[in-house]
Amino acid sequence: MRPLSLDEYEQQAREKLPADVFDYVCGGSDDECSLRDSRRAFEAWWLRPNVLVDVSRCDTSVSLLGTTLAHPLGVAPMAYQCLAHPDGEEATARAAGALGGLMVVSTMASRSLEDVARAASGPLWFQVYCFRERAVTAALIRRAEAAGYRALVLTVDTPRLGRRMRDVRSGFGLPAHVRAANFDTDVSQALATRAPGESGIASHAARDFDASLTWESVAWVRSVSRLPVVLKGVLTAEDAERAVAAGVDGLIVSNHGGRQLDGALPPLEALPEVVAAVRGRCEVLVDGGIRRGTDVLKALALGAKAVLVGRPVYWGLAAGGEEGVGHLLSMLREELELALALSGRPTLASLDASVLRRRAP
Repeated sequence: MRPLSLDEYEQQAREKLPADVFDYVCGGSDDECSLRDSRRAFEAWWLRPNVLVDVSRCDTSVSLLGTTLAHPLGVAPMAYQCLAHPDGEEATARAAGALGGLMVVSTMASRSLEDVARAASGPLWFQVYCFRERAVTAALIRRAEAAGYRALVLTVDTPRLGRRMRDVRSGFGLPAHVRAANFDTDVSQALATRAPGESGIASHAARDFDASLTWESVAWVRSVSRLPVVLKGVLTAEDAERAVAAGVDGLIVSNHGGRQLDGALPPLEALPEVVAAVRGRCEVLVDGGIRRGTDVLKALALGAKAVLVGRPVYWGLAAGGEEGVGHLLSMLREELELALALSGRPTLASLDASVLRRRAP
Protein backbone atom coordinates (compact mmCIF):
# COMPACT_ATOMS: atom_id res chain seq x y z
CA MET A 1 0.00 0.00 0.00
CA ARG A 2 1.25 3.47 -0.88
CA PRO A 3 2.02 5.81 2.01
CA LEU A 4 -0.87 8.06 2.98
CA SER A 5 1.23 10.82 4.53
CA LEU A 6 4.72 12.27 4.46
CA ASP A 7 5.34 10.72 7.89
CA GLU A 8 4.65 7.28 6.41
CA TYR A 9 7.20 8.01 3.70
CA GLU A 10 9.70 8.83 6.45
CA GLN A 11 9.08 5.44 8.03
CA GLN A 12 9.63 3.65 4.72
CA ALA A 13 12.86 5.59 4.18
CA ARG A 14 14.03 4.64 7.67
CA GLU A 15 13.47 0.98 6.83
CA LYS A 16 15.27 1.15 3.47
CA LEU A 17 18.27 3.39 4.09
CA PRO A 18 21.42 2.47 6.02
CA ALA A 19 21.27 3.98 9.50
CA ASP A 20 24.13 6.43 8.91
CA VAL A 21 22.56 7.68 5.66
CA PHE A 22 19.16 8.14 7.29
CA ASP A 23 20.79 10.09 10.11
CA TYR A 24 22.71 12.24 7.61
CA VAL A 25 19.46 13.13 5.86
CA CYS A 26 17.29 13.59 8.93
CA GLY A 27 19.68 14.89 11.56
CA GLY A 28 20.18 18.45 12.76
CA SER A 29 22.96 20.27 14.55
CA ASP A 30 23.90 20.01 18.24
CA ASP A 31 20.76 19.24 20.31
CA GLU A 32 18.47 19.51 17.24
CA CYS A 33 16.33 22.21 18.89
CA SER A 34 15.90 24.14 15.63
CA LEU A 35 15.06 20.93 13.80
CA ARG A 36 12.19 20.22 16.20
CA ASP A 37 11.07 23.85 16.48
CA SER A 38 10.77 24.24 12.71
CA ARG A 39 8.05 21.62 12.75
CA ARG A 40 6.37 22.82 15.93
CA ALA A 41 6.10 26.37 14.58
CA PHE A 42 3.21 25.30 12.34
CA GLU A 43 1.25 24.12 15.38
CA ALA A 44 1.29 27.68 16.76
CA TRP A 45 -1.36 28.75 14.24
CA TRP A 46 -5.06 27.89 14.03
CA LEU A 47 -7.01 28.24 10.78
CA ARG A 48 -10.08 30.50 10.51
CA PRO A 49 -12.22 29.08 7.67
CA ASN A 50 -14.84 31.05 5.77
CA VAL A 51 -17.99 29.19 4.69
CA LEU A 52 -20.46 29.52 1.81
CA VAL A 53 -17.68 30.35 -0.63
CA ASP A 54 -17.66 28.84 -4.13
CA VAL A 55 -14.66 26.50 -4.04
CA SER A 56 -15.71 24.29 -6.94
CA ARG A 57 -12.49 25.29 -8.68
CA CYS A 58 -9.24 25.77 -6.78
CA ASP A 59 -6.24 27.37 -8.48
CA THR A 60 -2.77 26.68 -7.06
CA SER A 61 -0.75 28.28 -9.87
CA VAL A 62 1.91 30.84 -9.00
CA SER A 63 4.49 32.97 -10.82
CA LEU A 64 8.09 32.98 -9.56
CA LEU A 65 10.71 35.22 -11.16
CA GLY A 66 8.62 35.34 -14.32
CA THR A 67 7.96 31.59 -14.55
CA THR A 68 4.43 30.27 -14.08
CA LEU A 69 4.27 27.10 -11.99
CA ALA A 70 1.31 24.77 -11.50
CA HIS A 71 1.69 24.92 -7.73
CA PRO A 72 3.82 26.61 -5.05
CA LEU A 73 5.67 23.44 -3.96
CA GLY A 74 9.35 23.45 -4.88
CA VAL A 75 12.08 20.93 -4.15
CA ALA A 76 14.73 22.34 -1.82
CA PRO A 77 18.42 21.88 -2.66
CA MET A 78 19.68 18.63 -1.15
CA ALA A 79 23.08 17.07 -1.67
CA TYR A 80 23.95 13.53 -2.72
CA GLN A 81 20.53 12.20 -3.62
CA CYS A 82 22.12 9.04 -5.02
CA LEU A 83 22.42 8.03 -1.37
CA ALA A 84 18.66 7.46 -1.53
CA HIS A 85 18.29 6.03 -5.05
CA PRO A 86 20.65 5.22 -7.96
CA ASP A 87 18.94 7.79 -10.21
CA GLY A 88 19.34 10.50 -7.58
CA GLU A 89 18.72 14.08 -8.66
CA GLU A 90 17.69 13.02 -12.17
CA ALA A 91 14.71 11.10 -10.76
CA THR A 92 13.75 14.04 -8.56
CA ALA A 93 13.96 16.46 -11.49
CA ARG A 94 11.75 14.26 -13.65
CA ALA A 95 9.14 13.95 -10.90
CA ALA A 96 9.10 17.66 -10.04
CA GLY A 97 8.88 18.69 -13.68
CA ALA A 98 6.08 16.25 -14.47
CA LEU A 99 3.95 18.01 -11.86
CA GLY A 100 4.78 21.49 -13.14
CA GLY A 101 6.96 22.40 -10.18
CA LEU A 102 10.35 23.92 -9.41
CA MET A 103 13.51 22.12 -8.32
CA VAL A 104 16.56 23.75 -6.77
CA VAL A 105 19.66 21.68 -7.57
CA SER A 106 22.51 21.54 -5.05
CA THR A 107 26.11 22.40 -5.83
CA MET A 108 26.89 19.13 -4.06
CA ALA A 109 24.58 17.02 -6.21
CA SER A 110 25.52 13.44 -7.02
CA ARG A 111 24.52 13.95 -10.65
CA SER A 112 26.14 16.72 -12.68
CA LEU A 113 24.15 19.90 -13.14
CA GLU A 114 24.12 19.22 -16.89
CA ASP A 115 22.75 15.69 -16.45
CA VAL A 116 20.01 16.97 -14.15
CA ALA A 117 19.11 19.66 -16.68
CA ARG A 118 18.83 17.07 -19.44
CA ALA A 119 16.54 14.92 -17.28
CA ALA A 120 14.30 17.81 -16.18
CA SER A 121 11.10 18.90 -17.87
CA GLY A 122 10.43 21.76 -15.45
CA PRO A 123 12.31 24.86 -14.31
CA LEU A 124 15.55 24.50 -12.36
CA TRP A 125 17.39 26.90 -10.07
CA PHE A 126 21.02 26.25 -9.11
CA GLN A 127 22.11 26.48 -5.48
CA VAL A 128 25.56 28.02 -5.03
CA TYR A 129 28.13 27.70 -2.26
CA CYS A 130 31.00 30.17 -2.45
CA PHE A 131 34.34 28.40 -2.32
CA ARG A 132 37.63 29.91 -1.23
CA GLU A 133 38.76 29.65 -4.83
CA ARG A 134 36.30 32.00 -6.47
CA ALA A 135 37.19 30.61 -9.89
CA VAL A 136 35.55 27.32 -8.87
CA THR A 137 32.31 29.10 -7.97
CA ALA A 138 32.38 31.23 -11.12
CA ALA A 139 32.83 28.15 -13.30
CA LEU A 140 29.84 26.45 -11.66
CA ILE A 141 27.68 29.52 -12.18
CA ARG A 142 28.61 29.75 -15.85
CA ARG A 143 27.91 26.05 -16.34
CA ALA A 144 24.47 26.46 -14.76
CA GLU A 145 23.66 29.42 -17.00
CA ALA A 146 24.77 27.49 -20.09
CA ALA A 147 22.66 24.47 -19.05
CA GLY A 148 19.47 26.53 -18.85
CA TYR A 149 19.04 27.07 -15.13
CA ARG A 150 16.78 30.05 -14.47
CA ALA A 151 18.14 31.46 -11.20
CA LEU A 152 21.03 31.20 -8.76
CA VAL A 153 20.35 30.42 -5.10
CA LEU A 154 23.26 31.68 -3.00
CA THR A 155 23.38 29.93 0.37
CA VAL A 156 24.47 32.49 2.97
CA ASP A 157 24.05 30.65 6.28
CA THR A 158 27.01 28.28 5.93
CA PRO A 159 30.29 30.15 6.52
CA ARG A 160 31.13 27.02 8.50
CA LEU A 161 29.22 23.78 8.72
CA GLY A 162 27.11 23.22 11.82
CA ARG A 163 28.15 20.40 14.13
CA ARG A 164 25.85 17.55 13.20
CA MET A 165 26.21 15.12 16.04
CA ARG A 166 24.62 12.14 14.30
CA ASP A 167 27.22 12.40 11.52
CA VAL A 168 30.06 12.78 14.01
CA ARG A 169 28.96 9.69 15.91
CA SER A 170 28.58 7.58 12.77
CA GLY A 171 31.71 8.99 11.11
CA PHE A 172 29.59 9.57 8.03
CA GLY A 173 31.39 9.94 4.71
CA LEU A 174 30.29 9.37 1.16
CA PRO A 175 30.30 5.72 0.08
CA ALA A 176 32.33 4.80 -2.98
CA HIS A 177 29.35 4.75 -5.34
CA VAL A 178 28.30 8.35 -4.55
CA ARG A 179 30.32 11.37 -5.63
CA ALA A 180 30.06 15.12 -5.86
CA ALA A 181 29.39 14.99 -9.58
CA ASN A 182 30.01 18.67 -10.29
CA PHE A 183 33.63 18.28 -9.21
CA ASP A 184 36.60 16.06 -9.94
CA THR A 185 37.37 12.82 -8.15
CA ASP A 186 39.75 14.56 -5.71
CA VAL A 187 36.82 16.42 -4.18
CA SER A 188 34.76 13.25 -3.88
CA GLN A 189 37.69 11.53 -2.18
CA ALA A 190 37.94 14.43 0.27
CA LEU A 191 34.25 14.08 1.10
CA ALA A 192 34.82 10.46 2.08
CA THR A 193 37.79 11.37 4.32
CA ARG A 194 37.25 12.87 7.74
CA ALA A 195 39.30 14.56 10.40
CA PRO A 196 39.04 13.17 13.95
CA GLY A 197 35.74 14.15 15.53
CA GLU A 198 34.17 15.30 12.25
CA SER A 199 32.26 13.82 9.35
CA GLY A 200 33.90 13.74 5.94
CA ILE A 201 31.51 16.40 4.67
CA ALA A 202 32.27 18.72 7.60
CA SER A 203 36.00 18.32 7.02
CA HIS A 204 35.59 19.24 3.35
CA ALA A 205 33.45 22.29 4.16
CA ALA A 206 36.03 23.56 6.65
CA ARG A 207 38.74 23.29 4.00
CA ASP A 208 36.93 24.70 0.98
CA PHE A 209 33.93 26.89 1.91
CA ASP A 210 34.63 30.63 2.01
CA ALA A 211 34.02 31.89 5.56
CA SER A 212 34.80 35.49 4.57
CA LEU A 213 31.60 36.19 2.62
CA THR A 214 30.11 39.67 3.04
CA TRP A 215 27.36 41.64 1.33
CA GLU A 216 29.95 42.57 -1.30
CA SER A 217 30.02 38.87 -2.23
CA VAL A 218 26.44 39.20 -3.47
CA ALA A 219 27.58 41.87 -5.92
CA TRP A 220 30.36 39.55 -7.06
CA VAL A 221 27.87 36.74 -7.80
CA ARG A 222 25.71 39.18 -9.73
CA SER A 223 28.75 40.24 -11.76
CA VAL A 224 29.41 36.67 -12.89
CA SER A 225 25.96 36.01 -14.38
CA ARG A 226 22.83 37.75 -15.57
CA LEU A 227 20.63 35.15 -13.88
CA PRO A 228 18.37 36.29 -11.02
CA VAL A 229 19.98 35.86 -7.59
CA VAL A 230 18.06 34.46 -4.61
CA LEU A 231 19.59 34.39 -1.11
CA LYS A 232 18.91 31.30 1.00
CA GLY A 233 19.27 31.46 4.76
CA VAL A 234 17.81 34.85 5.72
CA LEU A 235 15.93 34.93 9.05
CA THR A 236 15.77 38.60 10.09
CA ALA A 237 14.23 41.85 8.89
CA GLU A 238 17.57 43.65 8.93
CA ASP A 239 19.18 41.08 6.64
CA ALA A 240 16.13 41.20 4.38
CA GLU A 241 16.58 44.97 4.08
CA ARG A 242 20.27 44.54 3.27
CA ALA A 243 19.42 41.92 0.67
CA VAL A 244 16.96 44.20 -1.09
CA ALA A 245 19.55 46.99 -1.03
CA ALA A 246 22.03 44.57 -2.59
CA GLY A 247 19.64 44.05 -5.49
CA VAL A 248 18.67 40.42 -4.96
CA ASP A 249 15.64 39.04 -6.75
CA GLY A 250 14.42 36.73 -4.02
CA LEU A 251 14.90 35.41 -0.49
CA ILE A 252 14.44 31.96 0.98
CA VAL A 253 13.62 32.16 4.67
CA SER A 254 15.47 29.13 6.01
CA ASN A 255 17.48 27.80 8.94
CA HIS A 256 19.11 25.16 6.71
CA GLY A 257 16.81 22.43 7.95
CA GLY A 258 18.01 22.94 11.52
CA ARG A 259 21.47 21.79 10.44
CA GLN A 260 23.43 25.00 11.10
CA LEU A 261 22.93 27.30 14.12
CA ASP A 262 20.99 25.32 16.71
CA GLY A 263 18.47 27.58 18.40
CA ALA A 264 18.00 29.70 15.29
CA LEU A 265 14.48 30.94 14.60
CA PRO A 266 12.08 28.53 12.91
CA PRO A 267 11.59 29.81 9.35
CA LEU A 268 7.82 30.13 9.80
CA GLU A 269 8.40 32.32 12.87
CA ALA A 270 10.84 34.54 10.95
CA LEU A 271 8.68 34.76 7.83
CA PRO A 272 6.36 37.65 8.83
CA GLU A 273 9.19 40.03 9.72
CA VAL A 274 11.05 39.23 6.51
CA VAL A 275 7.92 39.76 4.41
CA ALA A 276 7.23 43.05 6.18
CA ALA A 277 10.78 44.26 5.58
CA VAL A 278 10.78 43.30 1.90
CA ARG A 279 7.49 45.11 1.16
CA GLY A 280 7.03 43.32 -2.15
CA ARG A 281 10.40 44.35 -3.56
CA CYS A 282 11.53 40.76 -4.15
CA GLU A 283 10.10 37.25 -4.02
CA VAL A 284 9.99 35.51 -0.63
CA LEU A 285 9.99 31.72 -0.25
CA VAL A 286 10.27 29.60 2.88
CA ASP A 287 11.40 26.09 3.77
CA GLY A 288 11.58 23.94 6.87
CA GLY A 289 9.15 21.65 8.69
CA ILE A 290 6.48 21.33 6.00
CA ARG A 291 4.64 18.01 6.29
CA ARG A 292 1.01 18.78 5.34
CA GLY A 293 -0.95 20.84 2.87
CA THR A 294 -2.21 22.91 5.80
CA ASP A 295 1.42 23.78 6.56
CA VAL A 296 1.81 25.10 3.03
CA LEU A 297 -1.37 27.14 3.41
CA LYS A 298 -0.09 28.70 6.65
CA ALA A 299 3.23 29.66 5.06
CA LEU A 300 1.50 31.24 2.07
CA ALA A 301 -0.94 33.08 4.33
CA LEU A 302 2.01 34.59 6.21
CA GLY A 303 3.38 36.00 2.98
CA ALA A 304 5.53 33.38 1.28
CA LYS A 305 5.12 33.17 -2.49
CA ALA A 306 6.09 29.49 -2.47
CA VAL A 307 7.57 26.82 -0.21
CA LEU A 308 10.47 24.42 -0.63
CA VAL A 309 10.32 20.85 0.63
CA GLY A 310 13.52 19.04 1.54
CA ARG A 311 13.74 15.89 3.66
CA PRO A 312 10.34 14.50 2.61
CA VAL A 313 11.49 14.45 -1.02
CA TYR A 314 14.50 12.41 0.07
CA TRP A 315 12.11 9.99 1.78
CA GLY A 316 10.00 9.66 -1.36
CA LEU A 317 13.13 9.04 -3.41
CA ALA A 318 14.33 6.34 -1.02
CA ALA A 319 10.91 4.68 -0.86
CA GLY A 320 10.08 4.67 -4.56
CA GLY A 321 12.50 6.58 -6.77
CA GLU A 322 10.93 8.92 -9.30
CA GLU A 323 7.47 7.48 -8.67
CA GLY A 324 7.85 7.97 -4.92
CA VAL A 325 8.84 11.62 -5.30
CA GLY A 326 6.00 12.21 -7.74
CA HIS A 327 3.43 10.62 -5.47
CA LEU A 328 4.67 12.50 -2.42
CA LEU A 329 4.52 15.88 -4.19
CA SER A 330 1.11 15.06 -5.69
CA MET A 331 -0.20 14.13 -2.26
CA LEU A 332 1.05 17.40 -0.79
CA ARG A 333 -0.52 19.37 -3.62
CA GLU A 334 -3.85 17.57 -3.16
CA GLU A 335 -3.73 18.33 0.56
CA LEU A 336 -3.12 22.00 -0.24
CA GLU A 337 -6.09 22.08 -2.62
CA LEU A 338 -8.30 20.49 0.05
CA ALA A 339 -7.07 22.95 2.68
CA LEU A 340 -7.83 25.88 0.37
CA ALA A 341 -11.34 24.59 -0.28
CA LEU A 342 -12.12 23.90 3.37
CA SER A 343 -10.77 27.32 4.33
CA GLY A 344 -12.97 29.07 1.79
CA ARG A 345 -9.94 30.38 -0.10
CA PRO A 346 -10.10 28.92 -3.63
CA THR A 347 -7.01 30.68 -4.99
CA LEU A 348 -3.58 31.53 -3.65
CA ALA A 349 -4.36 35.19 -4.27
CA SER A 350 -7.25 34.94 -1.80
CA LEU A 351 -4.92 33.87 1.01
CA ASP A 352 -3.77 36.34 3.64
CA ALA A 353 -3.13 36.40 7.37
CA SER A 354 -6.85 36.75 8.13
CA VAL A 355 -7.16 32.98 7.66
CA LEU A 356 -4.89 32.49 10.69
CA ARG A 357 -5.10 33.02 14.43
CA ARG A 358 -2.11 32.66 16.72
CA ARG A 359 -2.56 30.18 19.55
CA ALA A 360 -2.31 31.60 23.05
CA PRO A 361 1.13 30.96 24.58
